Amino acid sequence: MLKKITVLVLLLAGAAQAGELAFPIEKHELDNGLMVLLIPDHSAPTITIQVWYRTGSKNEQPGITGISHLFEHMMFKGSKKFPRDKFDRLVNGNGGINNAWTAFDNTTYYEVMPSDKLDIAVALEADRSRNLQINQENLTSERNVVINERLWRYDNSPFGAIYEALYNNAFVAHPYRWLPIGFRSDIDAITLEECLDYYKIHYAPNNSFLVIAGDFDPAEAMKSVKKYYGKIKAEKAPPAVTTIEPEQRGQKRIDYYKVAQLPTVMAGYKIPAGKDPDMVPLRVAAKVLFEGESSRLYHRLVYTEQKALFVQGSASVTEDPNLFFVAAQAVPGVDIGYVEKAIYEEIDRLKKEPISERELQKAKNQMESEFIDDMQSNEDRAVQVGYFEIDTGDYSNIYGYPDKIQAVTADDVMRVAAKYLGERFRTAINLIPEQPKAPNAAAGGQ
Repeated sequence: MLKKITVLVLLLAGAAQAGELAFPIEKHELDNGLMVLLIPDHSAPTITIQVWYRTGSKNEQPGITGISHLFEHMMFKGSKKFPRDKFDRLVNGNGGINNAWTAFDNTTYYEVMPSDKLDIAVALEADRSRNLQINQENLTSERNVVINERLWRYDNSPFGAIYEALYNNAFVAHPYRWLPIGFRSDIDAITLEECLDYYKIHYAPNNSFLVIAGDFDPAEAMKSVKKYYGKIKAEKAPPAVTTIEPEQRGQKRIDYYKVAQLPTVMAGYKIPAGKDPDMVPLRVAAKVLFEGESSRLYHRLVYTEQKALFVQGSASVTEDPNLFFVAAQAVPGVDIGYVEKAIYEEIDRLKKEPISERELQKAKNQMESEFIDDMQSNEDRAVQVGYFEIDTGDYSNIYGYPDKIQAVTADDVMRVAAKYLGERFRTAINLIPEQPKAPNAAAGGQ
């Protein structure tokens, strides 16, 4: 049985792109709470199905950090009906691909298949949402995979290490203080019982939604969804994350010693949740400051002064307040203090000097063009719709996003820079390179 059906049409006009990008979105909801968003597009004979679970590292707690990401790996172990080899054979053997990712607020799984294989993809995802083979053997094997991924991305990566240190130190209460990868000691200690409990409520239909995009008939798609998902029962809702990060009342500075070749600095500032109207001008500010080779910091530090090897960052858009961060690595022989000072100078300039109309319009046009380009394929369009649902609480907020970009003024950029990018809200991580210990010294000598 369907609870409700909503049909909406999105029309986007790109400033840097001729014509219009238009597509309908149908919203359905099953009695068990599963929301289904359908985006038909018959331009190519393919479909993508994405299952968005409203569970990420934010929904964890100390002792089981990393369990959401661990499940991303566990979900590929298969079920009794569709063991791993059969699951892969049904996807790959029918010309499809599948994968997944874990973030702060969600874990998402997807298949891209020929359009006549939609029923197979729905059957596979519905089955593993409730019938996954969770046993000690599978837990042990995937735990080892995750540990190796952590070593590669964070423990043995200078940039990954300071990125983790930034979140560990910037947040004191909210669960964004740990990354989706989790802490090593927690990954080591997660038990089979904890996995079973987590799976039961976090992978239930009432804690997830489907996005299906591509060459399909909506009525036939919903027949498949009801056939495979309709009999699955809703579960007790997972505990809500109610912790509010307290206001930061002073700059935090951390010297971080790690084996590395060059010094690096990373600075983060607290910014509001994804649904907050200030997020759009903050993203414009990020575009002006450090996104792209023509951005102020890249042009100054990398191109003109040649003091930095790279400058990069992001205004992170998530369900709860996150960080606006920027990082740079010094050229050999250059004082990292100079690079850090230059970053703050350019941020402070945004607060005091209105950016020119030309620079502002360029940044806005780039953002709108990138937004539209990111919806050219079925997969990318589904990802955009899914993230608007996760990050802003309503997928239909995607509709007005281009207009919101173009409505940003120079005064808006100055205002949000002054409000959020102040020294008292800043956490700075200073990577100080150190040499690896000699083998004998590491072993305690001989």
